[in-house]
Amino acid sequence: MPIQQMNCPRCGNKVAWSTSNPWRPFCSEHCKTMDLGAWASESYRIPVVELDDIEAVTDSEFSGEAPKLN
Repeated sequence: MPIQQMNCPRCGNKVAWSTSNPWRPFCSEHCKTMDLGAWASESYRIPVVELDDIEAVTDSEFSGEAPKLN
């Protein structure tokens, strides 16, 4: 069975998805450390939708109008 290849989530280089890669899913220790640092510094964030925006979308569903977002 051929070894599966995937892209490193940090740099995009091709990397083998196998137990022989100790940094899986990353291509190197550097990419793994950089990704951990981004999480630790809170660089990765989930976008927040304000309550007013949700109400505008919900109201437009009932009125047939396009939502008015700021």
